[in-house]
Amino acid sequence: MFEWDENKRLRNLEKHNLDFKDVALLFDVRPTVTETAVSSDEMRHMTTAAMNDGKFYTVIWTWRESNRRIISFRRARNVEKRTYREIFG
Repeated sequence: MFEWDENKRLRNLEKHNLDFKDVALLFDVRPTVTETAVSSDEMRHMTTAAMNDGKFYTVIWTWRESNRRIISFRRARNVEKRTYREIFG
């Protein structure tokens, strides 16, 4: 399950033209690269994947009980794409 702050979802739509509602696509069976960091005393994860359109996307998220709490969803940065390609080709 996924959850998010609705106001943040709307700001993300405006800023990145990407909807948190589409994040589930990154967590299907496709290969992903996930890095973990501590931010504001909270463990956060950054997951990057290639989508069906051939573009790379990154979602920042954290666990809230058994839900993935979405923080941000955007196009992947060059370094994130390079890391993905180094692992998966």
